[in-house]
Amino acid sequence: MRIPRIYQAILLREGEIINLDSQAAAHVARALRMKSDDQIIVFNGEGDEYLGVIEAVDKRSVTVRLGAQQQPATESPLHITLVQGVSRGERMDYTLQKSVELGVSEICPVTTQHISVHMDAVRAQKKQSHWQGIVNSACEQSGRGVVPTVHALQSLQACVEGLAPNEAPLRIVLDHGSARTFSSIDVGNAGRIVFVAGPEGGLSDEERQWLIAKGFTAIAMGPRILRTETAAIAAIAIMQARWGDFK
Repeated sequence: MRIPRIYQAILLREGEIINLDSQAAAHVARALRMKSDDQIIVFNGEGDEYLGVIEAVDKRSVTVRLGAQQQPATESPLHITLVQGVSRGERMDYTLQKSVELGVSEICPVTTQHISVHMDAVRAQKKQSHWQGIVNSACEQSGRGVVPTVHALQSLQACVEGLAPNEAPLRIVLDHGSARTFSSIDVGNAGRIVFVAGPEGGLSDEERQWLIAKGFTAIAMGPRILRTETAAIAAIAIMQARWGDFK
């Protein structure tokens, strides 16, 4: 039976006794119905994980003794930054969840000209916390030890301008109208990729041309028009198959 994994944003050390936060404790006690002496894996997103044993369970708290420190071999050799145009409802959640399962390293949600989602600062901050929670849960499920960061919602231009000059030798914008495909490019030795996936309405011609002027290569994903959530996930799978750990 697979041992459940729980994310905790705290310092972890072998041999320590910790109390899970209220959300994790409720999940362990009520949803998973775990009991004293059951094994559980705890990780904090920095790469390592700890095989622990539950010492006590009640309705409001779960106490765990941390055992051996180990490092899961689940991180991709690629460092993939997804710049994702925000989509409506559960589509964005689905995109983030699956991209993390496939090995994305960072996520930058952005607003674009054709976006149909508008948020004030308070709602945007709540959304960022919600999206980070989706990512944390995806890491629990997929066995990852490093939790990708979901950056604050910002404009496409602000996100791209904020990239360091050497942030990624390979920069890609998904563009159905491009004549180039993934087979025509190479990631090189650095293994760092930044790619932009537009929202439901796609990127405008102006945005695509601006990205190309900023060093992005326009890449098509075949002859069919893909939904925004499909395009990002398919692109990451192709990258992992060509240059990552799907080989």
